[in-house]
Amino acid sequence: MVETMRQFSSMFNGLARSIRGKNSGNGDGKEAAEAMAKDAKKNDLILRSSGSVNVDGSNNLASVFSKRGRKGVNQDCAIVWEEFGCQADMLFCGIFDGHGPWGHFVAKKVRESMPSSLLCNWQETLAQASLDPEIDLESDKKHQRFHIWKHSYLRTCAAVDHELEQHRKIDSFYSGTTALTIVRQGDLIYVANIGDSRAVLATTSDDGNLVPVQLTVDFKPNLPQEAERIVQCKGRVFCLHDEPGVHRVWLPDEESPGLAMSRAFGDYCIKDYGLISVPEVTQRHITCRDQFVVLATDGVWDVVSNQEAVQIVSSTPDKQKAAKQLVEYAVRAWKKKRKDIAMDDISAICLFFHSSPLS
Repeated sequence: MVETMRQFSSMFNGLARSIRGKNSGNGDGKEAAEAMAKDAKKNDLILRSSGSVNVDGSNNLASVFSKRGRKGVNQDCAIVWEEFGCQADMLFCGIFDGHGPWGHFVAKKVRESMPSSLLCNWQETLAQASLDPEIDLESDKKHQRFHIWKHSYLRTCAAVDHELEQHRKIDSFYSGTTALTIVRQGDLIYVANIGDSRAVLATTSDDGNLVPVQLTVDFKPNLPQEAERIVQCKGRVFCLHDEPGVHRVWLPDEESPGLAMSRAFGDYCIKDYGLISVPEVTQRHITCRDQFVVLATDGVWDVVSNQEAVQIVSSTPDKQKAAKQLVEYAVRAWKKKRKDIAMDDISAICLFFHSSPLS
């Protein structure tokens, strides 16, 4: 018990120290987390564009690539933050797919506010847990850690959605974004998903083959539990005649907004009718069999299978170019399989788990 408390305490104190250092004024965790984000950006620990991140001494290598579709401005965006919260063994990454007239602004705003808000909520939840005599951290450390991250994520997503609604310069009434994010902490990953982007893990099976494991659910409106909630809230779910198989969410009395997902930030026109911004949060223990995880927007998964994605990424000799290879494969697949439909924005993050630092 004492050892576990010491680990949690040192983790928390490290964060608190850096927070106090950045912000000796009012001790506001949010300001401190934002200051940490600025520092990380300055030290090349944050990537917000196509490229790669591989910090000396880190096991992680992240490759990011995004390509604009044929629908106007690219509304996808991504982030990778190494040494998340000044913790050497932590990494945050996320991919966001905006929609609607203000979708690109909404996606970028959520990308900007979510990591520091999560950091702030994680620090507060961790502090509360370490002081709570009812919580026995030693009895099930993995479970307690998961509970802390899940609670932090739920608080963060509620706060981010509320903040977005109040934002004076971004009109999110008919616009929104998905958010698929991962925190890696040592040999555990925590996955939080809102919307229809997807995370797929590549792991080695008993016979030595690399196989995909889908870590998230695509939150489409026709999923039984999603459709049930929407209908209970008086929203409607149906396909248009010229889009068979594409289920959308509609207002009770209007042919609008026609959202093709059941969870999103923003989209306040339909938030009272079953659309939610609550993430599904899961965890996975990473072993030596697990090679990498792919986070990608639906522009990839509409035309590429999980197995194909894993094969493309694993067969790319230069890991830094893995995301680009996957996106370019998806672009070619769109041209073959969906040539009559305007190509969506296509974006991916490939996070490799056991990469030695580059020389």
